[in-house]
Amino acid sequence: MRRKSFNTMQCPIARSLERVGEWWSILILRDAFHGLTRFDQFQKSLDIAPNMLTRRLNALVDSGLLERHRYSERPPRDEYLLTERGRDFRPVLWAMLAWGNKHFAPEGASVMVVDSATGQPAEPILVDRNTGRPLAEPAFRSAPGPAADERTLRKLGGARAARAAGLARSSGVEADQAR
Repeated sequence: MRRKSFNTMQCPIARSLERVGEWWSILILRDAFHGLTRFDQFQKSLDIAPNMLTRRLNALVDSGLLERHRYSERPPRDEYLLTERGRDFRPVLWAMLAWGNKHFAPEGASVMVVDSATGQPAEPILVDRNTGRPLAEPAFRSAPGPAADERTLRKLGGARAARAAGLARSSGVEADQAR
């Protein structure tokens, strides 16, 4: 049975899941951040079937999260290195780690994010790069972006945002300025 593709959905979360939504992919990326690069290292760490690992590594390469580099010609062997896109996934992993420790580790944290200089535990949060303020409700919310289609406008912005975007599109002004 073939799964549904999220690639054509406008939602950035759905499009991200298209690349990393399969649990093996996230665990492979986790291990890549821990320095693993070779097929046998990933297989040993994850205890994953070779055919599944091959499919997941190929998908991560195709999605631009890993790059394949040949390190041996005889026999042919490749290593898998994080790309810039792949390295940008680290904060997502750290957020998942903190969330998992908070909600699913009754025995306590087995892995933590720590300050490299002091060794003190860190508590990952998302902040706005422009203001440094934590991204939390009610100060922040999801809103339709400039490329939002009508469905996204209805889902996130309600009638007011849909009207504003319609006005903005017809006058060539950004939706934010139309409000």
